[in-house]
Amino acid sequence: MYRYIIIAFLALCLALPAHAGSSEAGKPQLPADQVAAFSNRVQQDLAARGAHVAIVSRMGRNPSSLPNGVRYTHVSFWVLSQIKAADGRTGTGYRVYNLYQDGKNGTRSHLVQDSPADFFAGAYRLDAGVIIPDARLQKKLLKVIASPTYRALHNPRYSVLANPFTSQFQNCTEHTLDVLMAALYGTRDIAQIKANEAAHFKPQVIAIGGLKRALAPAASAALTTSDHGATIATATFGSIARFMQANKLAAKVYRLTPDGAYRF
Repeated sequence: MYRYIIIAFLALCLALPAHAGSSEAGKPQLPADQVAAFSNRVQQDLAARGAHVAIVSRMGRNPSSLPNGVRYTHVSFWVLSQIKAADGRTGTGYRVYNLYQDGKNGTRSHLVQDSPADFFAGAYRLDAGVIIPDARLQKKLLKVIASPTYRALHNPRYSVLANPFTSQFQNCTEHTLDVLMAALYGTRDIAQIKANEAAHFKPQVIAIGGLKRALAPAASAALTTSDHGATIATATFGSIARFMQANKLAAKVYRLTPDGAYRF
């Protein structure tokens, strides 16, 4: 019964304005009513599955323009929370915990809480990647996200292709991974977190030719690969999903579109 009450409230929630600093979201590419309907569908799906916290990703760009092995461009935590609707009523819904690249200085980032509709505001296609952690890990994640550790793990030096095994730069997916490791190992020691990631996590290799790699920072300082060696590899939604599945940490991993849920 509790889940159905949550779902009923979610259907009544109105979208908040898109966060001005959400440069990753960019300008809306899809009709607002479609975005609002889909964001509510994702919320209702998570609530029906009993998720108190989930890792959700969005497709912000045409997948044909992305490197091989990369489908989603932004990853965040969705946390079941007390929400105040536009008409003043309160209920239970999801808040989205993001790391966003700064809109004015692309080499910096900040942490932002926004709404599901904000999250999908700049989506290229309504296609969400979803990981629901197992119940034990959900409890640990909620504890970390609600603590000073969540913010302490934020490194504002932003790089699109941040190396997850170093602390030189960070992107949204690496921050998600760092929080996940903090929850798994009960630590906020970044050196220990990086050691655990190097020992157990396999990032996504990104194939970039030498010339393109050399010229990329000239187009944007946020495209630096100075924290990598000969091979470029970064955390992605897919690599986090594979890590969690291999270690039996995920209750469910799937894609959600307006047409239904599919195996990831």
